[in-house]
Amino acid sequence: MRISLLSSALVAALVGYGSTIALVLAAARALGATPAQTESWIFAVCLAKATGSALLSGWTRAPVVLAWSTPGAALVAASHGFTMTEGVGAFVVTGGLVALTGLIGPLGRLVARIPAATASAMLAGVLLPFCLKVPPVATALPLLILPVILAFALVRLASPAFAVLAALAAGLALTFGQGTPLPEGFARLPRLTFILPDWSAAATLGLALPLYLVTMASQNLPGFAVLRGAGYEPPVRRALGVTGILSAIAGFFGAHTISMAAITAAICLGEEVHPDRSRRWMVGLAYAAAWAGLGIFGTVILSAIDALPPELVTTVAGLALIGPLMGSLAAAFGPPQGRFPAAVTLMVTASGVSAFGIGGAFWGILAGLAAGGLDGLGARVGLRR
Repeated sequence: MRISLLSSALVAALVGYGSTIALVLAAARALGATPAQTESWIFAVCLAKATGSALLSGWTRAPVVLAWSTPGAALVAASHGFTMTEGVGAFVVTGGLVALTGLIGPLGRLVARIPAATASAMLAGVLLPFCLKVPPVATALPLLILPVILAFALVRLASPAFAVLAALAAGLALTFGQGTPLPEGFARLPRLTFILPDWSAAATLGLALPLYLVTMASQNLPGFAVLRGAGYEPPVRRALGVTGILSAIAGFFGAHTISMAAITAAICLGEEVHPDRSRRWMVGLAYAAAWAGLGIFGTVILSAIDALPPELVTTVAGLALIGPLMGSLAAAFGPPQGRFPAAVTLMVTASGVSAFGIGGAFWGILAGLAAGGLDGLGARVGLRR
């Protein structure tokens, strides 16, 4: 196997892990996950990504690489009032919905009917509160946080893909450079923990359905587009089936949804990976091996991150979401005719409003669809042009 295949896969895996692991840990905290459940979550999602990437790349002979749902993790981290068992139930339901989308054409078309601006605004509303936490933390702990932000800003000038990784590295250096000890059990292999799910209507509507929508709109669809842009025909039905089934299985061990990769996929698709595009699919095997390694050594990585101050983890998560926030805002407020529904969706979602045990993401989508429907009705009867 060419060195370029291995190096590209390793870089993509490290960027994907390092840039968003803080967000996944925030999601686990929001659900009240125990340390054992958090360990199982990370291990299971890494194994699911490794298995799916190897299976799909070998099956389709295309460089198909998978990611965990970053907007999905943000959605879970922003949720309130759900237990870990309810979260597991929502993860299993979400995986089932993704798999059904690949099998049932009308379901996919129904999702596609949700305006892109509204879906993007919902995602922006989920991400915005995380980004807004960075300035207060920076003013409260400037000696710790400002160097991390500076590392992010400087590295971003040369390589945006490595900016968050640089911020995390700077935070680790500042923390352990001051003599902070690592927790006990540092060099232990991870374990999978089966979690009995609790399927509740509130978690299904307030967590599973929004998680499904943001994963489809913000991860799978861009992932297919990136693959098509590189000259490969996306295996849509097979990819949705495999990621959905693996997500449902991994969900029983605490893991949230996996999906097509977009940003990290771009690292694995260029000519520098392999000059023969018909053999470029092997990068998926190397990528799978990298993620399996990250899963096996997850306790080492998690122990290091667990020793970081919470304010530092909050900062890294907020910095990691600036790029996705920019993209979702641009998509939400691009077409003039969709701006008012997008603004309504953003406002309701970002407010964190909760009713009947259902969180703001679901109500944001409903409010945006209602606003868009009202605009359409006004245009049809001549009240709005």
